[in-house]
Amino acid sequence: MSGTGRRADDARRGRDRRARLLPAPPGRRRVGDDRPTTAVIGGGIAGLAAATALAERGVAVTLYERQPYLGGRAGGWPAELRDGTRVTMSRGFHAFFRQYYNLRGLLRRTDPGLRRLTGLPDYPLLHADGTRDGFRHVPRTPPWSALGFAALSPSFTPREMRAMRPAAALPLLDVRVPGIYDRLDHVSAHDFLDAVNFPGRARHLAFEVFSRSFFADPRQLSAAEMALMFHIYFLGSAEGLLFDVPRAPFPAALWDPLAGYLRRHGAEVRTGTAVEGVTPTGAGGHSVATDRDERHYDSVVLALDTAGLRRVVARSERLGDAPWRERIARLRTAPAFLVTRLWLDRPMAPGRPSFLGTGGFATLDNVSVPDRWEDEAARWAARTGGSVVELHAYAVPAHAARDVEEKRLVEQLRTVYPESRGAAIVDVRHEWREDCPLFPVGGYRDRPAVRTPDPSLVVAGDLVRTGLPVALMERAATSGFLAANALLERWGVQGVTLWTVPHCGRSALLRALAGSRPG
Repeated sequence: MSGTGRRADDARRGRDRRARLLPAPPGRRRVGDDRPTTAVIGGGIAGLAAATALAERGVAVTLYERQPYLGGRAGGWPAELRDGTRVTMSRGFHAFFRQYYNLRGLLRRTDPGLRRLTGLPDYPLLHADGTRDGFRHVPRTPPWSALGFAALSPSFTPREMRAMRPAAALPLLDVRVPGIYDRLDHVSAHDFLDAVNFPGRARHLAFEVFSRSFFADPRQLSAAEMALMFHIYFLGSAEGLLFDVPRAPFPAALWDPLAGYLRRHGAEVRTGTAVEGVTPTGAGGHSVATDRDERHYDSVVLALDTAGLRRVVARSERLGDAPWRERIARLRTAPAFLVTRLWLDRPMAPGRPSFLGTGGFATLDNVSVPDRWEDEAARWAARTGGSVVELHAYAVPAHAARDVEEKRLVEQLRTVYPESRGAAIVDVRHEWREDCPLFPVGGYRDRPAVRTPDPSLVVAGDLVRTGLPVALMERAATSGFLAANALLERWGVQGVTLWTVPHCGRSALLRALAGSRPG
């Protein structure tokens, strides 16, 4: 089997026999002696995927990242605690779901068996009224996954089930991209669930956990994006909702090895280098200006977050055409979120889960205990007898006072895990960020596609329209590979084989109920 075939098989590796294969665009295996040059601007997951695919095929790649570390929103950086311990701080917990075929394929470049990831046994959920849910015992094969969750969950009472309006939920039975945006992008996630009359507690635990994964209030989020998540995890994929986490901090487990891989393939990795502007040249390429120098490239990948993309395009007056630039200018950023990591002087109770999703606890959205799976945190906990606990507050109200929200988050931990009430805080870090893309009602058509009016300029990132059923980190990885494929196709070079969850509802009967054409 060829190297490309092995990579495709690795990316496919999962339990879902209906996962969808997207064959690699055909062409030569590598570029010729006259190597084209590409600037990949942004060192997050999308940029790393694009840079990897291009460098593997012999393209001369320069990867630019303004931060001193790679990984973007899944990156990490060194910090020192008050007790002198050197630790790795990050922007918080990330779940690597089994449906993330292309992200996992990227990670397999340096970890073929994905041994740097470890699975968590459940995805438990807790509501402030005491209701508990989880996905460990829920069947993974649709439609039994959704039916099993409803049957096993105390959030669904017979009375509430009878009050639901099934006809309003029919779009969930056959989610297709981009068709689901035509059907639901004009409706908010909140209003869609209202129309279905979805039970309140189940709404918090089964649906709003998805909308808040986008760092958005359900009143702001497009119902199409929420429906897509429902398809990816419940009715479209047989991989289930259990997930993996890295055994070590993100840099050590994921991005430092990948940076070494890129360098071995001839790529130049320039962290701590901010791109100021991109200027098309008469020869068909682009000049990339940074805070250090200016270089010319045959092609450019813009793999930036929303604010970064808007900033670079605004400073690059000749980039793209007027309608494209106007759409980029209209992109919006999701509300601020808060990640609080605590180093406590005592452990959490032995039965506490490694990760807990929450609902109804003011702004607290989840609690994780990294010393249960991450080696660095585990070493600190073993040495001190304490614990490392992380709290997330997504979509914090704009008017909120940051010091008040930080205290409120810790107070909610003491409610959820009472044993933390007597724990002294050895150290604490609060990370406020406001750089996730917002997917607002009616905003789908403004989002950029991978291809732009300039064939030598492509865009990648979790904000990009891919035309595929992917989201979050998997959308970032997939769009990065698609961006690379678009450039490789221009040079007659074979692209990357990709996989996604099925592109439509799995059941012909359910598709018929939803009023869709056969898939």
